[in-house]
Amino acid sequence: MNKMMETYVFIFTLVLIIFILFNKRKKSNSNLPPSPPSLPILGHLHLLKQPHHETLLPLSRNLGPVIMLRFGVRMAVVVTSPSAVEECFTKTNDIALANRPLTPSNKYLNYNFTTMGAAPYGDLWRAQHRVAASELLSATRLDATTHLRDLEVKLMCTRNILNDGSWHQVDLKAWFCGLLNNITTTEIMGERYYGDEMNIGDRKQALVFRDMMGELFKLLHTPSIGDFLPLLGWLGVVGHEKKMIALMKRVDKFLEEVIAKRRRVGSCESGIMVDKLLDLQQQEPELFTDQIIKGLILIMLIAGTETPYLTLEWTMSLLLNNPNAMEKIKNEIDTHVGSDRLLQESDLDELSYLQSIINESLRLYPTLPLLLPREASEDIKIGGYSVPRGTMLMVNAWAIQRDPVLWDEPDKFMPERFDRRCEDKYKMLAFSVGRRGCPGTNLGYRILGLALGTLIQAFQWEKIGVEEVDMTAFYGLSMAKLKSLQALCKPRSNMIKHII
Repeated sequence: MNKMMETYVFIFTLVLIIFILFNKRKKSNSNLPPSPPSLPILGHLHLLKQPHHETLLPLSRNLGPVIMLRFGVRMAVVVTSPSAVEECFTKTNDIALANRPLTPSNKYLNYNFTTMGAAPYGDLWRAQHRVAASELLSATRLDATTHLRDLEVKLMCTRNILNDGSWHQVDLKAWFCGLLNNITTTEIMGERYYGDEMNIGDRKQALVFRDMMGELFKLLHTPSIGDFLPLLGWLGVVGHEKKMIALMKRVDKFLEEVIAKRRRVGSCESGIMVDKLLDLQQQEPELFTDQIIKGLILIMLIAGTETPYLTLEWTMSLLLNNPNAMEKIKNEIDTHVGSDRLLQESDLDELSYLQSIINESLRLYPTLPLLLPREASEDIKIGGYSVPRGTMLMVNAWAIQRDPVLWDEPDKFMPERFDRRCEDKYKMLAFSVGRRGCPGTNLGYRILGLALGTLIQAFQWEKIGVEEVDMTAFYGLSMAKLKSLQALCKPRSNMIKHII
């Protein structure tokens, strides 16, 4: 009984301290952005319902493009205008907003904040970002590994051709998931873990990898209340952190085995990312420790799989609902590539309408509608308002990309709007901007263009039935289709010889 009373007294005291500190901060920052009424302790957590980006939009419309919210113990500023985004990610505030929030879940996932995805802005992050940009994701390296992506796209097509070449139903989500996972794991670790081909390698290891990554993404899509109400985590009320800790032990063991194997058989000339990192470890052992290498592998696996395959699924869904656009892409490919060979990455610069389709899909269905949050490392100003140090920044990219002031008929699928270069880069934010912008943007566009273009070049496509493809979304960290995309396909007779 005494222990229970002590717990209650501790909770009451902590809540009182938080309340006093919050009100002290509020008084010392009288020029804070506008904010709706909040609840004690919870703040505005009760307002944060899925889909978050749509829930936040009415608040921004009522209060302005820069608003302040409180989620438990964390303050957050939400911006919904290109001018505010530009102010955040240019010289004015870009360094001050170059950090990720130091939450418990980020700590467990990111090797105690040492990965490129979570490391505070400083020497460690700069070193990892430099290596990613100049060694791992440079144009030279992407050119050197294009054959790996060509092969995976061809294998995706080959294993989905029926012997009689007839119309048949396919699960495109499964196609895209397998494709992106194999592209990513082949380039990073030299292994394929999806599909039924004999060259998958260790099937037991493949099952371990699939199960591990499936659980990882499930946890990533589950909000951790302990990030906002840490007291619940301290009291053991929240199980999210325990699950993350247990999973990361499995992830760490798996990645250690990957590194050990590449040490035995690898070569820095192989083009495989782990081999390159191990070569760098020989040159700078104090920087490229095994933990740093494991963190880089993990971040590349997360970033390189889900976002691209979700974008492919959204894009194909839009094209099935807009067959005229699909026919226009097919004609463009027939004109610039022909039917004597499969499309290659080097053709993409000539396929402007295909690029417009991808951009329009990213505009309508950004897979990270609120981007990834940042955190202010010092007191700053946004839109004339004071934003205290430690405040989390949330950018509502979905709202900006569907703003009727910025876009004509913003909810309509109109790829032609991208026939001209988008002059304001702060109103198209699918790959983020600033120092924490995605370093894999060029790779993302290559994969999306190659996969989408090859599928349209090699197959005929139709919806199943007369109803439009359901565009209802499922929301977690990323925005995915609620129902996996099913479609009818049939190989084009003049392309079969190139994909069997």
